[in-house]
Amino acid sequence: MASKKQDILDKLSQLEGRYQELERLLTLPSMISDKSQYQQYAKELSSISESVRAYREFKRVSKEIEDLQKILNEKGEKEFLELVEKELSDLKAKRANIEVELERLLSSEDGEIDKDIIMEIRAGTGGSEASLFAFDLNRMYTKYATNKGWQVELLSSHPTELGGFKEIIFSVKGKGAYKRLGLESGVHRVQRVPTTESSGRIHTSTATVAVLVEPKDVELKLDPKDLKIDVFRSSGAGGQSVNTTDSAVRITYLPTGMIVTCQDERSQLKNKQKALRVLRARLLDIKYREETAKVSRLRKAQIGTAERSEKIRTYNFPDRRVTDHRIGKSIHRLDYILEGDMDELIDVLISGLLKDESEDTTKRL
Repeated sequence: MASKKQDILDKLSQLEGRYQELERLLTLPSMISDKSQYQQYAKELSSISESVRAYREFKRVSKEIEDLQKILNEKGEKEFLELVEKELSDLKAKRANIEVELERLLSSEDGEIDKDIIMEIRAGTGGSEASLFAFDLNRMYTKYATNKGWQVELLSSHPTELGGFKEIIFSVKGKGAYKRLGLESGVHRVQRVPTTESSGRIHTSTATVAVLVEPKDVELKLDPKDLKIDVFRSSGAGGQSVNTTDSAVRITYLPTGMIVTCQDERSQLKNKQKALRVLRARLLDIKYREETAKVSRLRKAQIGTAERSEKIRTYNFPDRRVTDHRIGKSIHRLDYILEGDMDELIDVLISGLLKDESEDTTKRL
């Protein structure tokens, strides 16, 4: 354990040195004329800034702990020493929290934190109301991604006649997309009065969200012999034909029987490419979930290892309340959250899981 901690500190020290070097390079007069190089250095600086900031805070807190421990070794008044001990205890807890954050930032298993993702939303229990809720979730995530400047691309959808979705799959590209949305995997529950309900009774419906890291081709090779590819005519809500050509694609991964279907593009080639992207992401997700026994609670939540059947969040319309059950926190801003204003909710969730992880670390120590 001590060796692992020292390895992390050594890597952080190197990162800080690189950070200082990049700051120096960006001030050179030659950078004015070399915009490409300037952008490359600026991007690298930005990518390591969070780790360096946390490392510097770790060093600052560690120095304060060291100074207070020296004071405790000296003679003094009892009340004063009690205050010192209290402050020392608080600082140690703070440092433990920072250590968890640093391990998360640097862990090689967390390397996908800035990778692109694929999100799958499926209607669960609740009939047509569940499909309408799936539509609401898709709208919420799409608006949030747009607010963040991320790129959203529709990969596959199965709309319903009432305007909902049985299933919708889309990719999100942009710095921080996985970090901010990686904790959304699981069952989302809605409590509200459906528009079709004349008596005003509150119904409960669910939708399932899966967040998958989108692998690069080099990360997950697919053997053509393992793929069965069928083409058929696209259909829309109610089963009516959308296109007059066989452009829809169904790919079956023979080793497991997994099936992926894409039909939203008019081009058979584009549908095939999108289906392969979804298939790769699902296979990589299975691989990740098989490794979860070795990772932290936060990491498990991020890669969707909470069981798909586990209820993670409730959206209660009568109370305008959103409750995340993993940390037991509620926010009474439902209308804003559904409009894509999700930062407060996500920040509370991340900090809550980090706090739990820090407390577990402190208990083990």
